[in-house]
Amino acid sequence: MASWILLRGLMRERRHWGNFPTQLAHALPDAAIITPDLPGNGQRHAMDSATRVWEMVEFLRQDLQAQELKPPYHMLALSLGGMVAVEWASRYPQEIVRCVLINTSMRPYNPFYQRLRWQNYPALLGQLLFGSKRSQEALILRLTSARHASGNAPLLADWLSFQQQYPVSQKNALRQLLSAARYRAPASRPAMPVLIMTGAQDQLVDHRCSQQLARAWQADCLIHREAGHDLPLDQGEWVAQSVARWVA
Repeated sequence: MASWILLRGLMRERRHWGNFPTQLAHALPDAAIITPDLPGNGQRHAMDSATRVWEMVEFLRQDLQAQELKPPYHMLALSLGGMVAVEWASRYPQEIVRCVLINTSMRPYNPFYQRLRWQNYPALLGQLLFGSKRSQEALILRLTSARHASGNAPLLADWLSFQQQYPVSQKNALRQLLSAARYRAPASRPAMPVLIMTGAQDQLVDHRCSQQLARAWQADCLIHREAGHDLPLDQGEWVAQSVARWVA
């Protein structure tokens, strides 16, 4: 059975995948879907977040092996999670079969003002430093989902309950931002097959980052014209079926 490791981005945890793990399991019936939390998020919210992407890789490797989930792994990773997947694939290519990277960005392929849209700097910093949990989550929903940009009260209520149960501290949010900002991709592309997916309506990261990365690595690239940053939230069934076709 193939082990698929799903990695999310900044300040997100396994429950933010919503229905997507089930959708992916239906599309890949022979796969085991594994959704670990990074330190600082979810069930690991009390831990200090790493400030280097390679530290996240080492934590996850040890965590999976402690659960007797041995490599090789298939990776599907969103945003910051994509950086973790790329670093993992670079350091330990024998452990990774393939990578699906969703709306990720990284130096030297993408300029900083595309990696995090400069128009959002004031709102993001203001909410991170001074905003309430409700206003923070509402902003994240607006920036990451094209489908729910105008609001989704039940979904927002779920996200608020996640934060109340496993709050991401301001310190850990900043540590995660630092790790993403300072990450620089390896000089050469990962040795295994890579699929890059992006949503053209991404309001957080310019979707051209994914296109630039795909061109540089000569990797397959799929674009959903109506989806935003959280592509599995906006178009989970499309992502799952596209991955299944690519694997086949």
